[in-house]
Amino acid sequence: MELTTVWFALIALLWIGYFALEGFDFGVGMLLPVLARDNTERRVLINTIGPVWDGNEVWVLVAGGATFAAFPEWYATLFSGFYLPLLLILVALIVRGLAFEYRHQREDRTWQRRWDLALIVGSFVPALLWGVAFANLVRGVPLDADHEFTGSLLTLLHPFGLLGGVVTLLLFLTHGAVFVSLKTDGDIRHRARALALRLSGVDVVALSGLEVWIQTSSGSTSSGLVFGASVVAFLAGVVALRAGREGRAFLGTFVTIALLVAGLFLALFPDVMPSTTDAAYSLTTTNAAATPYTLEIMTWVALLFTPLVVGYQAWSYWVFRKRISVHHIPVAS
Repeated sequence: MELTTVWFALIALLWIGYFALEGFDFGVGMLLPVLARDNTERRVLINTIGPVWDGNEVWVLVAGGATFAAFPEWYATLFSGFYLPLLLILVALIVRGLAFEYRHQREDRTWQRRWDLALIVGSFVPALLWGVAFANLVRGVPLDADHEFTGSLLTLLHPFGLLGGVVTLLLFLTHGAVFVSLKTDGDIRHRARALALRLSGVDVVALSGLEVWIQTSSGSTSSGLVFGASVVAFLAGVVALRAGREGRAFLGTFVTIALLVAGLFLALFPDVMPSTTDAAYSLTTTNAAATPYTLEIMTWVALLFTPLVVGYQAWSYWVFRKRISVHHIPVAS
């Protein structure tokens, strides 16, 4: 296998890790006003993701860095053409991070409500715009002969792109609700479980619609099989949730998101950024790649450090594996 293909697969794996892990973070943040009845319950929800949210964001940083090093042409065109939505995502992630750090600094309710709003908006914007961006990436965007993006923000806001945003938004909401039902106890757990079940029907329709649309245009057999498996995994998760098995339900939504992202990359390959202007202008794993020597060095570095990073993150999840409830939250003085 060529190193360009290896690094395309590794970048896909990084995005899978980011969406499957950060997805429930976004979901919990968006569900703050829905599942929490008072400030204590809001603190419970925030504490479910408090120890892991920043580690989950590392995946997108590494994905961006790997794209810059392995496929510099792809990175340049992507970040210039998608500049505004990516800027909005970046600002939202910064505001969201500030909310985690500053909300608990004062007991003033107005102060906390404002940071709660920052957390909600900071979770909603990336959950929607990541889907819009990736849907456009798979569908293709207008590129000229120099591989420069020739469209505008409105070019990205077509029905297919918006459907992609709706799908990621709904999946992250459900993923977050299932995670809350897995990580909490008491009334919050039951409300989260009931909400996830209510959302599941809409999720299946939106997810199936997006995947059929992609499959119709790409015709890739491998991506079609992966997309079908993602729907099966989601339905299996719903069945597990109805049976009260939150762990298996979370595995179901986790695998659903992972397979959806894997299917998107399979439908994209061997392109990394298709051109709707002329297929000859498309960026591929070949013409967008760095030099073979660069890819070789990166491969050795990845082989050395990736197991360490994954092992550390797995250990952190194991340490914070227990359920929490309102009685774990100290009473404010």
